[in-house]
Amino acid sequence: MTVVHATDLEVTDLGTVLVLTLAPEDGADRPCTLGERGLTNLRAALTAARDRAEEGHLAAVVLTGTGRTFLAGADLRAIRAARDETEARRLARLGHEVVAAIADLPVPTLAHLNGAALGGGLEMALACDYRTAGHNVRAIGLPETYLGLVPGWGGCTFLPRLVGPEAALEIIIDNPSRNNRLLDAPAALAAGLVDVVLPGPDAAPADAGAHDVAGAGAGEDVLFPRGSVALPRAVLEWLRQAVDGQVPVARRVERPTGPHPADPADDAEWLAAVDRRRDFVHARAAGGAAAPEHALRAVAASRTRSRAESFAVEDEALVHLVVTDALRASLYAFDLLGHRARRPAGRPEGVPAREIRSVGVAGAGLMAGQLALLLARSLRVPVTMRDLDDERARRGLAAVHDEVERQRARGRISDAGAARLRELVRVTTDVADLAGADLVVEAVFEELAVKQRVFAELEGVVGADTVLATNTSALSVSAMAAPLIHPERVVGLHFFNPVAQMPLVEVVRAAQTDDVAYSTAFAVAQACRKTAVAVADAPGFVVNRLLVRLLGEVLGALEDGTTVAEADRALVPMGLPMGPFQLLQLVGPAVAEHVLRTLRHDLGERYPDSPGLARVVREGRSFVTGAGRPTAASPVDPAIGELFGARRVARPLDAAGLLERVRRALAEETALLLDDSVVAGAEDVDVAMVLGAGWPLHNGGLTPYLDRTGTSEAVLGRRFHEPGVASLPQ
Repeated sequence: MTVVHATDLEVTDLGTVLVLTLAPEDGADRPCTLGERGLTNLRAALTAARDRAEEGHLAAVVLTGTGRTFLAGADLRAIRAARDETEARRLARLGHEVVAAIADLPVPTLAHLNGAALGGGLEMALACDYRTAGHNVRAIGLPETYLGLVPGWGGCTFLPRLVGPEAALEIIIDNPSRNNRLLDAPAALAAGLVDVVLPGPDAAPADAGAHDVAGAGAGEDVLFPRGSVALPRAVLEWLRQAVDGQVPVARRVERPTGPHPADPADDAEWLAAVDRRRDFVHARAAGGAAAPEHALRAVAASRTRSRAESFAVEDEALVHLVVTDALRASLYAFDLLGHRARRPAGRPEGVPAREIRSVGVAGAGLMAGQLALLLARSLRVPVTMRDLDDERARRGLAAVHDEVERQRARGRISDAGAARLRELVRVTTDVADLAGADLVVEAVFEELAVKQRVFAELEGVVGADTVLATNTSALSVSAMAAPLIHPERVVGLHFFNPVAQMPLVEVVRAAQTDDVAYSTAFAVAQACRKTAVAVADAPGFVVNRLLVRLLGEVLGALEDGTTVAEADRALVPMGLPMGPFQLLQLVGPAVAEHVLRTLRHDLGERYPDSPGLARVVREGRSFVTGAGRPTAASPVDPAIGELFGARRVARPLDAAGLLERVRRALAEETALLLDDSVVAGAEDVDVAMVLGAGWPLHNGGLTPYLDRTGTSEAVLGRRFHEPGVASLPQ
């Protein structure tokens, strides 16, 4: 529970400033959130502050947090506990009561963002007159639509008035859809979200009580209460100057209380910002993600309405979303990504990882270069790529240097950091140059015989303790290791493409992999800030096994006579990041055909052969039109259908029939890989599909979606999860 510590500070030329510090009840170093009790505590503190201000005893009120958090938003446990609309409405209205109490205080108010300000926490800050932020704050935003909610405590009402509708909708809708992108303090300043960025404090023990800061130096901090918080002196000095009008504070429009007067210029900007996002939110809603559409409606509605009317619109949106299975699935997945990332199931307990002082990468192609750069940047050790000839090696190193330069030009690394990376990544054609590596990652052509030859060559030169890893996406790691003298040191480290962006690593334990090699693989994934999922050595592991099964069903339907148009719209209700044809083109038809054939050989005829896909590869055709890397928006080429139809049936599936076929196939394949103990449980399937395949959070990953659609019980006679785990309680 969040409690509120009240401290009076006497500020020269301003008067008594009441600082309300939000802190965990037990004093632990954890992010503060607001449930019903925390909101009640804050409301009580604000009521007392209002009374004192009305009596003339306060000059201003400051809200701040503790540790690395201002406020991390609403307590998701409280949201999950709401079983019906009545409970959801009570929480929504209580949040609105608190932000209204902040906004209506009769003295100037300031929120100092000492740390993360997210969701409902940021909405509390938006209700204040001013906002300051510490220079090192890195997490500011409204992630509600990412989770399946809306900014329902004033965010859709206050933010457009503060920063304008375009910037507000970027924060409310666009950023959450970009893998929950957040703002750091400088970006929040540029957006107009905060008024100034100030140096952060250096906390030190101090006694509670009132403090006179009149004599404090500009660089000193005011410490309170019980030594738990340090408020930068600069915050109070800036507040004094802002109240006196000595520093300019830009505002688009005053916060709404009564109806907003019509302004043609403002209306045009507002309507344009909303219209630009209509197609996007409609598409998300068609895929099962209703939250962005509700948020857009709430922002649009707040254009001319009073604060109370706008709050009522937010209440209705929030109440509607809270009592849906989609939200519960989203919260299940969100919690899962957090704790599974910290403690992946299957990581050896108490087994120290091998110290990595240098790394080798077998290969210098695209994937090898991405791995080399990631490992150099993450582990901060020398990385040597090795390829067969000087030309390949030169191209590989040039590609790494080009990427380093792109990162430097975008401001993601400094000049010094770029120079350091260029020094760390080297290239060679002599395998002996990998002799001193503690870890060598193989990233060569996806053929078993080729990889076996590479490992045999490496074993002849590396040390006895060197860990050998393969980045294979589907081949047997055990088969690669079997011919070696020491197969126990071989492990799978399946990074996804593009390596820098994709957050998942499948850590594959082969038949003879020992605990040290396996623990080292997890440590490397953690150092690279990736989420690791422990998988057994089985064909396709998890992500590719399921994705290829999905694509195989689509291709199989095309061979049966389903039209390209029907197949293209069939999977829209699943809300996937891109359609099957865009995905096939992104993977590459040749790669897709190779993996489909491999899994058909290893797992059986439920992975269908596709003569049409073979023709696509042979004739150099594309599933989509347009040049460049395929995206979700790439138009599908309807003419590609002429290559399929090798097994036409009398009544081919329409879109609804194909969707059902894909769902049933995924339920079957998921059950089979769980029965084979490829992963520890359904939770790992969901982590893998969310992080490795972009499976929607509002689906909870894969298994809650199969439960919610009734597919699990129809195919398997059982659910993957009990009701209430990733759905509304029954």
